Amino acid sequence: MKINLLAQLSELKEIDYRNTLAIASIIEILIEKKIIAKDDIVKKSQELDSLTIKEVRSKKYAH
Repeated sequence: MKINLLAQLSELKEIDYRNTLAIASIIEILIEKKIIAKDDIVKKSQELDSLTIKEVRSKKYAH
């Protein structure tokens, strides 16, 4: 059981790393192509970071 849990944790870390890498790559491409400004990313990150999970969920479906 403990070994299986460690394997699952390792797999989740790998998935998290790949997702983070993909998101960072997309952001960099958007900035390089001048589709979005770095300041916009920073502002939106700060805005979302200040929200509660409930607020994020309601904001997601409010549009």
